Amino acid sequence: MRHAYRRARRLEYLTLAYNALEAVVSIGAGIAAGSTALIGFGADSLIESTSGAALLWRLQEGEANERRERRALKLVGASFLLLAGYVAYESAGSLLRREPPEVSWVGIVVAALSVVIMPWLAWQKRRAAAQIGSRALHADSRQTSLCAYLSAILLGGLALYAAFGWWWADPVAALVMVPIIAHEGVEALRGEHCDDCAP
Repeated sequence: MRHAYRRARRLEYLTLAYNALEAVVSIGAGIAAGSTALIGFGADSLIESTSGAALLWRLQEGEANERRERRALKLVGASFLLLAGYVAYESAGSLLRREPPEVSWVGIVVAALSVVIMPWLAWQKRRAAAQIGSRALHADSRQTSLCAYLSAILLGGLALYAAFGWWWADPVAALVMVPIIAHEGVEALRGEHCDDCAP
């Protein structure tokens, strides 16, 4: 069991490190290109880091702690809701301003990497959550999956705009994700994640 907790902590450290790198590169590329989408994507990575930090706190002692678990779930749920608010605000603003996404090769590379890396991290976290019986870790794995979806949306939006000039493709696709993200946040706050993740 101790090995499983160590593995879970390593996954969270890896997620935090990648999110930090993703945030710095995306925000930097966004400022250089004048891209609200990339700056927002970097800010999204910072919001998601709260989930990883919450899980590291929950896993600190190694053994199950119901009070710590409940608090971690609330933090994960709150970060989901913050993420939903961010996506809704940025997407609606882009539509109202008729603001096309800026094409940035650095941004495209970051989004493409996230599409590959985040699903793998989410899968590994789900396995670890099942081993240690952590609802909070399972909730965090879903947020990691959502990061992959948002990365794919960013990548697809940039590609559609570059190929066809459909400036609205990215904000419309992102708005579709808002109710899904919000639902995940509510589930985490209620502690309804992962009924099947007990070992």
